[in-house]
Formats: sequence, structure tokens, C-alpha cells
Amino acid sequence: MLGRVTLIFAFALVAVLSQAASAQQAAKVPLIGILDIRASTPAAPSIPIKMIREALADLGYVEGRDIVIEIRTPEGDRLDRLHEAAAALVSLKPDVILTVGATAARAAKGATTDIPIVFGLVVDPVAFGLVANSAQPGGNITGFTIFDSQEASKQLEILKEVIPGLALVALLGDTVGPPPALIQVFEDAARALGLQTRVLKVERANPDFEAVFEAAKKESVGAVVVSSTPVTSPNRKRIIELAIKHRLPTLSPRDHVDAGGLISYGTGLSEATRRTATYVDKILKGAKPSELPVETVRQHELIINLKTAREIGVSFPPAILSRANQVVQ
Repeated sequence: MLGRVTLIFAFALVAVLSQAASAQQAAKVPLIGILDIRASTPAAPSIPIKMIREALADLGYVEGRDIVIEIRTPEGDRLDRLHEAAAALVSLKPDVILTVGATAARAAKGATTDIPIVFGLVVDPVAFGLVANSAQPGGNITGFTIFDSQEASKQLEILKEVIPGLALVALLGDTVGPPPALIQVFEDAARALGLQTRVLKVERANPDFEAVFEAAKKESVGAVVVSSTPVTSPNRKRIIELAIKHRLPTLSPRDHVDAGGLISYGTGLSEATRRTATYVDKILKGAKPSELPVETVRQHELIINLKTAREIGVSFPPAILSRANQVVQ
């Protein structure tokens, strides 16, 4: 009889422990890993990452309750440490990895072939080797592209409206980006509008923006289009300071204008981040990246900064003011 009681007790104990383990597993909070190379530290995420977190909140996710977010950035803003940051993120075994831009996406892809990856704000994911086919990405990575072959033309048209007599426009990037195809698109668009162009590049390891802006001023550059690269984004405040110092109008990514840049025209960041968040949501609910096609964000927005305009002596025509989606005072 004692043996039978013991056996019943053992079975009951196993059942209780099993239920407890099942409950613990059910209560596991999904972990989202973010590789953010546009931020100086994980504690100060970039604007796109902030907006994606807001978009996840709009989808009903409460951080700490429904999801946990871990952000990793390259130590000391050193891009040569990017792969270490990606490896550190993978070691946490997140349920999904989120990246912004092609450089971060490639680093994440190189660090794992198993963990789902969602990228946002990538110009050409096929050219960058992220996916073989946008319609059927395969593998563990998918996301959103922002390529618009007409965007450069529209940007230059805006600059011509704002700057009377504009003749020479420079494209600012680094020794790795923007890619040659985008430079060609920029130069072709400028030529069609009767504009001359210069391409200004800084070293990734030791970017000397002061020398670049001094050279632009000496060459009588009338405006600078700042491309989004892993060097220009974290150095946006320095770029803005120099642009104001040399009284050079800039057309930059959205986060530059929020920090004091003059004009931004391009893919709508709010739309891009919202849609990126929806893919994260789908993967957390069981979807596979290979089943989610790479989609294009086509909505654009124009943002202007009147405070900076006053500082450098630029006046916005009424037509530009009326078209602006946002005016920074």
C-alpha cells in the first residue's frame, strides 16, 4: 500500500512540475534584438529605432510585459566592431532581429542563418546581397526597401526652387557609400536639370567633415545632399554645425532635419517604421521571413527647418511651405 501511495504521489508531482514548466514556457516574453549603428550608445537609440518602438506600442506591445528589447551598437561608433555587436546580439538568442539600413542588415545576416531578421530603410536589398529575390526572399531575412528612381530628381528640383541660381550641387557620403548606382542616379538627375555635381567623401575610420565643407565652399558648391551612410548618420550634428558655419543649404535624411538640418525629402519615416514593425509582429506570431516578400515603401514626406533657414539666410517659397508635411520652427 505504501508503495502505491508513493507511486501516486510521484505521478502527481510530475504532473504539477510539468504544468509549472508549461506555464513558465507559455509566459516566456519574446525578445527583440536591435542592431542600431546610427546611435552613439544603446541608451540613446536613433530616430528610426525610436519610431519602430512606438509603432510596436501602437500594435499593442508593451515593453517588459509583451516584449523585451535589447539594443546593441558598435563599441565607440567603430564600424569595424559592427560584427562583434551583431555576434553579441545573436548570443542573446532573440526571437527576431531588427535592423535599419543595409550595413546593419548585412552584419546581422552574417552573424546568423537561423534567427529571423527584419530590415528597414534599405535601398536595394538584392544588390546588397541581403536577398536573392524580393518576391521570394528565402532564408531568414526580409524587410522593406525605399528605392525610388525619381527621388533624386525630386530632391534636386526642391533645391532649385529654394536656392535661386543654383548651379553646383554636391553629394556627401563616405568612401564606401553611397553605392555607384546611386551616385549615377544623382548625377543623371542633376544633368537633366542643368546642374553640375561633385561627390564629396570622408574616410570611415577618421571622417574629416571640416575639410570636406571647406573644399565645397571653395568650389562654390551651392547645396549639399547628404546621403544616409553609417558615417553621416551618427555625425549628423557635426555636419549640421559645419553647414550652418559655411552657410551651405543641405538636403538630408529625416533625422538630420530634426537635429537642425535645412530640408529633408524622401521616404516617409513614419510609414517605413510602421510597416517594419508589422513584419516583426507577424514573425512573433509565427510567420517565417522566407514567406514575407520584401516590399517597397513609396510614401514620401517633405520636412523643412525654418530656424536653420533663418540662420543661413534661406527663404522658402510659399509653394514649398504649402507642400511641407512638417515645418520645424
